[in-house]
Amino acid sequence: MEIKKGKLIIFSAPSGSGKTTLVHYLMKQIPELAFSVSATNRKPRPEEKNGIDYYFLSTEEFKRKIDSGDFVEWEEVYPGQFYGTLKSEVESKRNKGKTVVFDVDVKGGINIKKLYGDEALAVFVKPPSIAVLKERLLHRSTEDADSIKKRLERAEYELTFEKYFDKVIINGDLDKSKKSSIDIVLNFLNGEKNSKNKYS
Repeated sequence: MEIKKGKLIIFSAPSGSGKTTLVHYLMKQIPELAFSVSATNRKPRPEEKNGIDYYFLSTEEFKRKIDSGDFVEWEEVYPGQFYGTLKSEVESKRNKGKTVVFDVDVKGGINIKKLYGDEALAVFVKPPSIAVLKERLLHRSTEDADSIKKRLERAEYELTFEKYFDKVIINGDLDKSKKSSIDIVLNFLNGEKNSKNKYS
């Protein structure tokens, strides 16, 4: 019997909006989901593992894969810092009938949605405000002031892309956002047509 190809669920957001927390929560709650591990040329953070959090590639390897057409999407998110989704990663999971979940930057999310159309659900996670986002990034204590300033400037730009996503979660209250993310994903998996909704 032929296995039905899995769907795709895309979570995108400005950095610090909480999308990764929501994705981790979803992965624990819904067994049929498979996480798409992105590739990057940035250095791993202390707690990150290759092949689990990201595929950590050298800049040369990353560029070679761009030239070979190995990515579904890729983006130079910050100067010299690349992120992308490998075709092999997506298709091997879909071919097993798994629904693939993406935790990607905003432009990457739009590109995947364009490529897969109705087979994909695109969810945009946003902070209640830029001030709240700044507070979260400062609270992380993983970056210096210059890096936070760049992230906030990028976040303001990325917030303008909200209109290209199927669903929007305003992540102010994490428990409410977790519930919204479960509802959105289960509705999509059960065949509900994408109608534009905002959740908080």
